[in-house]
Amino acid sequence: MSLLEILIVLLFLIVVIGLANEKLFHLQSDIALLLLSLILGIVMSGLGKLHISSFYESFIGELGELGFEAYLMDCVLCFMLFAGASKVNMRKFRQNLKTISLLALLTTVLSSFLYGGIFYGLLHLLGLDISIWTCVLLGCIVSPTDPIAATGILNKLGLSKNVTSVIESESLFNDGTGVALFVFVKSIVSRSGESNFLMVMAKEVLGAFAVAMILSFVLGKCLELTTDPVRQIFISVLDVAAVYVICEHFGFSGVIASVVCGMYIANVMEKLARRRAVYDPHNLYIDFWEVLDSIFNAILFVMIGISVINTNVSRIFLLLIPVGIVSVVVSRFLGVAFSSLLTGRKKIPSNYSFVEFVTLMTWSALKGGLSLALALGTAEFLPKDIYLIVLNTTYITIFFTVVVQGLSVSAGYRMIEKHKAKRIQRNSLGRTN
Repeated sequence: MSLLEILIVLLFLIVVIGLANEKLFHLQSDIALLLLSLILGIVMSGLGKLHISSFYESFIGELGELGFEAYLMDCVLCFMLFAGASKVNMRKFRQNLKTISLLALLTTVLSSFLYGGIFYGLLHLLGLDISIWTCVLLGCIVSPTDPIAATGILNKLGLSKNVTSVIESESLFNDGTGVALFVFVKSIVSRSGESNFLMVMAKEVLGAFAVAMILSFVLGKCLELTTDPVRQIFISVLDVAAVYVICEHFGFSGVIASVVCGMYIANVMEKLARRRAVYDPHNLYIDFWEVLDSIFNAILFVMIGISVINTNVSRIFLLLIPVGIVSVVVSRFLGVAFSSLLTGRKKIPSNYSFVEFVTLMTWSALKGGLSLALALGTAEFLPKDIYLIVLNTTYITIFFTVVVQGLSVSAGYRMIEKHKAKRIQRNSLGRTN
């Protein structure tokens, strides 16, 4: 199949699933794409095993040759991150900067190592032999919250702007920490010699920030020179694409660079708001990035949903389900708890108590395509049996966080809000008495 034929099949699935969800299921769109594409994949796979249709196996093979990792990391990731960063509320971001910084940096590092220890212990209780550093590597893969899942799902679930800003901003920045930590632990597992995490982190973050700011400053000036909204779109696309490629070439974090780029250009466009209202009354610039983000996001979730059928459902796979879920939830809870203690009660947003905030940030931590791309990248240096454990656990984590947590986070948020209201009411009554 050609690339265009693969794209046609993916778009067909997106349309069919979208219509079915709109008329029958009424799920959040990204969750519906992931869940229904999985169900459709199971049905098609079953037909293939019954020799009724071999199309699905052929399509999955073609999709595998295309490469999920290449599609995400080398093609669309920078544009999706740019679009997500463009929506960040800068005022809320500055208000919660300490909280976001600790969550993006400290929580990610702590959760990765805690995950590794918990996963290692649980596997050995079940009699499975895997090294502690491989478990930590898996922690680096699944601990960072995914910006694509966060911006695609959490924005549509009715959370307050303050909370949404913290979750979005953390998810946009903690991937850089996760990738740097992944590179560091990967060097230990593969014995490639890169062993100084602080040096890796400094290079990834500072290099990315410098490249993004310099190029965005220059192209931001170009944005101010034109009153053509289409040309402004081209400049923004050029900016994020060039920044991402330059950073990846020099070993900086293209992920962080794309986020910085998106926030900088969004700030420039905000300053031009009055002028843009005259020459771009229909908001072509904003609509372009909304539509592009929706298309890439939909394709991403369908690709994840249908590719999971490649997993081998064995006894080990079934054992990995509870182990992976317990490890990711407990490690995230402990990591957020420690960072929240350092943040201080007064810096916790929206007047949440310590337990309320930690619970919300734990359950709203969704994983997505970036985790899967990193897991697929371990095939080059891990033994096949260990690689399958890493890959299958990543699939389990993505589906649990996106489907189970994604469907229930809105109800959980409302419960926490009710608990907060009752707590504030009790405290106010106590003061009056």
